[in-house]
Amino acid sequence: MNTGPLLLVAAVGLLAALGVARWAARIWLAATLVASLALLAAAVGVLGGITPAEWQWQSSVAIAGTPVRIHLDALSAMFLALLSVIGGGGAVYGYAYWAGTVHPRSAALGRIAWTSVMLCIVLVLLARNGLHFLLAWELFTLSAFFLISLERDKFEVRRAGWLYLAASHTASLCLFAFFAALAAHRGNWDLGPMRDDTAVAPFFWLALFGFGVKAGLFPLHIWLPSAHANAPSHVSALMSGMTIKMGIYGLVRFSGWMPLPPAAGWVIAALGIVSAVLGVAFALGQHDLKRLLAYHSVENIGIILIGLGFAVLAARQAEPRWGQLALAGGLLHVWNHGLFKALLFLGAGSVLHATHTREMSQLGGLWRTMPWTAALFGLGAAAISGLPPLNGFISEWLVYLGLFDAVKPAGGTALAAVAAIVLLAMTGAMALACFIKVCGVVFLGAPRSAAAAHAHECGPLMRGPMLLLAALCVAIGLAPMLFWPAVARAAAVWNPAWSGLTAPPSLATIGAVHVSLVVLALAAAGWLARRVARNGLRRAGTWDCGYSAPSPAMQYTAGSFAGIITEWFGWILRPQRHEERPEITFPAHAAFAEHTPETVLEHVVVPASGIVMHVSLAARRLQHGRVQAYLFYLVVGLAALSVVVWSGESP
Repeated sequence: MNTGPLLLVAAVGLLAALGVARWAARIWLAATLVASLALLAAAVGVLGGITPAEWQWQSSVAIAGTPVRIHLDALSAMFLALLSVIGGGGAVYGYAYWAGTVHPRSAALGRIAWTSVMLCIVLVLLARNGLHFLLAWELFTLSAFFLISLERDKFEVRRAGWLYLAASHTASLCLFAFFAALAAHRGNWDLGPMRDDTAVAPFFWLALFGFGVKAGLFPLHIWLPSAHANAPSHVSALMSGMTIKMGIYGLVRFSGWMPLPPAAGWVIAALGIVSAVLGVAFALGQHDLKRLLAYHSVENIGIILIGLGFAVLAARQAEPRWGQLALAGGLLHVWNHGLFKALLFLGAGSVLHATHTREMSQLGGLWRTMPWTAALFGLGAAAISGLPPLNGFISEWLVYLGLFDAVKPAGGTALAAVAAIVLLAMTGAMALACFIKVCGVVFLGAPRSAAAAHAHECGPLMRGPMLLLAALCVAIGLAPMLFWPAVARAAAVWNPAWSGLTAPPSLATIGAVHVSLVVLALAAAGWLARRVARNGLRRAGTWDCGYSAPSPAMQYTAGSFAGIITEWFGWILRPQRHEERPEITFPAHAAFAEHTPETVLEHVVVPASGIVMHVSLAARRLQHGRVQAYLFYLVVGLAALSVVVWSGESP
């Protein structure tokens, strides 16, 4: 892999992004696509065994007094391949969705930030020095902030951006402490395997918090729903599909490099289960289409962490078989979630572009005017629900296989695996219910507003990336064995003792069954189309519930559809209801509305922040400008220090 041409392409793209003319945007798009293809080629070469499994390069340029040294292995290549697909496809989509003619003030900034995010993610994935890792990580965080805040004239967008920045910098402080502790212990900032150095094991808790905030695992997800909902839709696709995966990358990378505390596997698995269940529970309570999708990111991050957590437990208990399956399922779900969640956010962007609203209560009947968007969004919904024959089923099946095998040996791990199986199955059922609600309310039925009635289909530049992502979702579902070697190589990097991982026999069988199902479905569709063409289509009125002239207001709403399920989780969702009950037999007006707040943010973080601010303001009164008081503080401090030293020296 020659980095010279790649850096040149990135520089050209960045310079072109500074321009406001149409030709500048086109040059930026071409440079981004060329760079994405180059990254994809490098990643595929490593994952496919075409090039050496590990590739290193050292620059003569020094940052912080250390030469830049980058390293590409199969684990980095997995995330690099996902970045190239989502970054390139999202750039094409954003070229049309966030065009300079419509957004003249922010389009150029969006291009600069997009290129910067991609470049910094590449540096994070390839860095082998703690200082370089932190520098790239912070630049990546700041670039993502500018992407989220492109519509900074809106209050909600500014609030979401600052919340993201505050949470990200809190995570960065933990990561700085983590890398500094490693450097102080080892004597340098170099990164690499340190599996035999048990003294560094406690440092992992800092990494878990820092990377966990970026990944959006529950309850560290406080920034994620508002950031994903208020960012432009192609940015939401990049954020959910790729940037939160950098938190997963950090956890996977350092859990493989470091010796871990005895409780690490249990904690990771428990956080994964909680994130999966509560993420989908909060999604069910949402009426904002993009905020609903954001909470499903929390859910799927939980599924990935379930696989990683049980892999850590298996490595500690010397149980390679079920640990390998759990890890393989988690790693493959990184790809799968990135693909179908980017597809869903791009589909939501198409809906927003056509109707100018994210509120599902204002939508409906869009399949008539937006058939491509409806079909592609429906495919993504089936994939995220784990339905065959799509990719989400494959990765979740691998996690299930690992959990099933973990049940066989008696002990605490078996009980935990049983609990994980039950809760993961419940998560899948709730996810299916949630997306039945979404597809039914948004695309089926009758339009609930004039904007929905006059919606239009998106153009080819927006439709093309969605088709690409949908095709990859189908490809992984139909040919999982084709992608297995890449996952096996990445798993071997995490634990070299697990090299030579063989695919479970059921994986090939599932692929064959999926192909058969698709062939049968296509044959049935062809037969049905031929019969309709021959005999015509007979139309009849549907049951109108006793009303001769039903109106759109009589349809199920997003809240009423999921009302029963959300009541099960009322203890954590804490929904806020507004009711205007009818008081007479024939009322002129009645209303009912329900809002699900950001429980952790509004009921935990904000009150705690209020206490901190109150204490800080009280302490601020000590700074009044009187020198004699400052001298008194100094005397009191020295006296207290003397007492502490004296008590420590006394027998």
